[in-house]
Amino acid sequence: MRRQTTAAILTLMLVSGCGGLGSRTVVEGAGPDELLKLRAGPGLGYNVILGLPDGTRLIRRDCVTEVGQLWCRVSLATSPGITGYVSEDYLSDL
Repeated sequence: MRRQTTAAILTLMLVSGCGGLGSRTVVEGAGPDELLKLRAGPGLGYNVILGLPDGTRLIRRDCVTEVGQLWCRVSLATSPGITGYVSEDYLSDL
Protein backbone atom coordinates (compact mmCIF):
# COMPACT_ATOMS: atom_id res chain seq x y z
CA MET A 1 0.00 0.00 0.00
CA ARG A 2 2.77 2.47 0.88
CA ARG A 3 4.54 1.82 -2.42
CA GLN A 4 1.32 2.50 -4.34
CA THR A 5 0.77 5.74 -2.44
CA THR A 6 4.32 6.87 -3.13
CA ALA A 7 3.96 6.02 -6.82
CA ALA A 8 0.65 7.91 -7.01
CA ILE A 9 2.16 11.01 -5.38
CA LEU A 10 5.19 10.96 -7.70
CA THR A 11 2.93 10.56 -10.73
CA LEU A 12 0.76 13.47 -9.61
CA MET A 13 3.84 15.67 -9.11
CA LEU A 14 5.14 14.77 -12.58
CA VAL A 15 1.81 15.41 -14.27
CA SER A 16 1.20 18.72 -12.48
CA GLY A 17 4.72 19.90 -13.32
CA CYS A 18 4.30 19.11 -17.00
CA GLY A 19 0.74 20.21 -17.50
CA GLY A 20 -0.70 23.57 -18.34
CA LEU A 21 -0.97 24.51 -14.67
CA GLY A 22 0.61 27.75 -13.58
CA SER A 23 0.00 31.46 -13.59
CA ARG A 24 0.58 33.73 -16.55
CA THR A 25 3.31 36.30 -16.08
CA VAL A 26 5.49 38.59 -18.17
CA VAL A 27 9.10 39.75 -17.96
CA GLU A 28 9.23 43.36 -16.77
CA GLY A 29 12.09 45.57 -15.62
CA ALA A 30 15.05 44.00 -17.40
CA GLY A 31 15.52 47.24 -19.34
CA PRO A 32 15.48 48.22 -23.01
CA ASP A 33 19.02 46.98 -23.70
CA GLU A 34 19.14 44.07 -21.24
CA LEU A 35 17.85 40.51 -21.11
CA LEU A 36 16.58 38.56 -18.11
CA LYS A 37 18.63 35.38 -17.82
CA LEU A 38 16.67 32.12 -17.87
CA ARG A 39 18.84 29.77 -15.80
CA ALA A 40 19.05 26.00 -15.44
CA GLY A 41 18.49 26.25 -11.67
CA PRO A 42 17.46 28.68 -8.93
CA GLY A 43 20.55 30.84 -8.47
CA LEU A 44 23.33 32.79 -10.13
CA GLY A 45 25.63 29.76 -10.19
CA TYR A 46 23.52 27.92 -12.77
CA ASN A 47 24.09 28.04 -16.53
CA VAL A 48 22.17 30.56 -18.60
CA ILE A 49 19.76 28.88 -21.02
CA LEU A 50 18.76 32.05 -22.88
CA GLY A 51 18.00 35.74 -22.44
CA LEU A 52 14.44 37.06 -22.21
CA PRO A 53 13.54 40.62 -23.23
CA ASP A 54 10.90 42.69 -21.43
CA GLY A 55 7.42 41.63 -22.54
CA THR A 56 8.24 37.91 -22.86
CA ARG A 57 5.18 35.94 -21.76
CA LEU A 58 5.86 33.11 -19.32
CA ILE A 59 4.02 30.53 -17.26
CA ARG A 60 5.10 30.62 -13.62
CA ARG A 61 5.20 27.12 -12.09
CA ASP A 62 6.56 27.47 -8.55
CA CYS A 63 9.09 29.56 -6.65
CA VAL A 64 11.88 28.83 -4.17
CA THR A 65 14.15 31.01 -2.06
CA GLU A 66 17.90 30.68 -2.54
CA VAL A 67 20.32 32.90 -0.60
CA GLY A 68 17.56 35.38 0.19
CA GLN A 69 16.41 35.67 -3.44
CA LEU A 70 13.09 34.34 -4.76
CA TRP A 71 13.53 32.28 -7.96
CA CYS A 72 10.60 31.05 -10.02
CA ARG A 73 10.50 28.03 -12.30
CA VAL A 74 8.92 29.21 -15.54
CA SER A 75 8.30 28.05 -19.07
CA LEU A 76 7.87 30.11 -22.21
CA ALA A 77 4.18 30.63 -22.99
CA THR A 78 4.84 30.10 -26.72
CA SER A 79 7.22 27.13 -26.18
CA PRO A 80 6.25 25.34 -22.93
CA GLY A 81 9.04 22.80 -23.39
CA ILE A 82 11.61 25.52 -22.65
CA THR A 83 11.81 25.84 -18.87
CA GLY A 84 14.17 27.31 -16.34
CA TYR A 85 14.44 29.71 -13.42
CA VAL A 86 14.32 33.49 -13.28
CA SER A 87 14.46 36.03 -10.48
CA GLU A 88 10.95 36.86 -9.27
CA ASP A 89 11.95 40.55 -9.17
CA TYR A 90 11.49 40.72 -12.95
CA LEU A 91 8.06 39.08 -13.20
CA SER A 92 4.72 40.83 -13.39
CA ASP A 93 1.39 38.97 -13.35
CA LEU A 94 -0.89 39.40 -16.34
